[in-house]
Amino acid sequence: MSASKEHPRITAVRTFLVAPDPKKSEEEKPGHWLYYQEIANPMSKYPKYKDNRDSWGVDVLKHFCVEIEASDGTRGFAIGHGGFVGCFLTEEHFKRFLIDADPRDTNLIWDQMYRGSQHYGRRGITMMIVSVIDLALWDLLGKIRGEPVYKMIGGQTKDYLTAYCTGPNPDVAREQGFWGGKVPLPYSPSEPDSLQKNYDVLTAHRKKAGPGFPIMVDCYMSLNIQYAIKLISKCADLHIEWWEEVLSPDDTGGYVRLKQAFPQVRWATGEHEYTRYGYRHLIEGRLLDVLQPDVMWCGGLTELMRIAVHAAAYDIDIVPHGNSHYTVHFCMSQPNSPLIEYVAYSPDGRSVGPVHGDFFLKEPLPTDGIVKPSEFDKPGFGLELSPHVKLLPARDLLKPYHDIFGAWGDRD
Repeated sequence: MSASKEHPRITAVRTFLVAPDPKKSEEEKPGHWLYYQEIANPMSKYPKYKDNRDSWGVDVLKHFCVEIEASDGTRGFAIGHGGFVGCFLTEEHFKRFLIDADPRDTNLIWDQMYRGSQHYGRRGITMMIVSVIDLALWDLLGKIRGEPVYKMIGGQTKDYLTAYCTGPNPDVAREQGFWGGKVPLPYSPSEPDSLQKNYDVLTAHRKKAGPGFPIMVDCYMSLNIQYAIKLISKCADLHIEWWEEVLSPDDTGGYVRLKQAFPQVRWATGEHEYTRYGYRHLIEGRLLDVLQPDVMWCGGLTELMRIAVHAAAYDIDIVPHGNSHYTVHFCMSQPNSPLIEYVAYSPDGRSVGPVHGDFFLKEPLPTDGIVKPSEFDKPGFGLELSPHVKLLPARDLLKPYHDIFGAWGDRD
């Protein structure tokens, strides 16, 4: 019997920051509904920060990119949150678990990254960085095998993806063929007459969208139990499909009380939770009806699949947060993922767009509220960088640090 050909191994891991486009530095944000419309949020209680999403630094870390190269020259690529911190931790710490590894060993690599970082972060920014590395690994593996990622993680479970739209105009979402529309709650409990004002805004949305069209409300971690009970009671006649992120992600006990008070209401949360351990209590306590992990935050695709299997045992739907190009592969492969979210990334909130703008040549977008597999049926995640994108190698940016402290092995 002849010896089988050795499978490619990882030979290099590189990180990059995205250079700002001077032509687009400020012209896109003014007037953008997501940044400048009043939206209840965790900082609403502080007048200095409540009116502008940018003011409290929610996007301060920006994006960073990871490229993983195999011994046969194949390269996997992913983008996510973490900025310079992401570059630093990947280059100086996580890289050690990847060099010389077999890219098929996704579970082993993930477990080593997780266990090897517990002394400085099991959630938040650390897990976001792990997520980007994991996604780059899956992109590499798909390209080596010549298969789209969703075919490697369970295959096709539906003919197309059914999408809902997050934005300020659910009536427009209905006209565009989306399954439903999710709107932000505008006022927090700390603002005068907010209960009535929130009801009036949601009532206007219901009237414009018409009966029978699902409307969801994103509360963005801004409420407390007492206020939530009053608001849900007042809005009973509006037939809200689900209430999302009503409480702080740390208040799992609060969700117990809400579920007891309104067993008939559909509750959704999970956007700001991390790893299967963070979701365990939400799932096993049956505290919610829709679980919303973000594949770019929760631990990547490897960990999201574990979370999905756990949720499936309790008949809980997985509707991931955000419309990333990575999410379409997950949703296509999972029977308990009936919907995919798309955000109206346009200044007026009347049309959806790629989550990363023109960073990639083509991201899968819905037509008449659906996304077909043909939109992402290419090896890996099926995306190509735009030739106009400029990436800044992190190794150059880290040189002053290396000059002073030295660097972990220069192996690539």
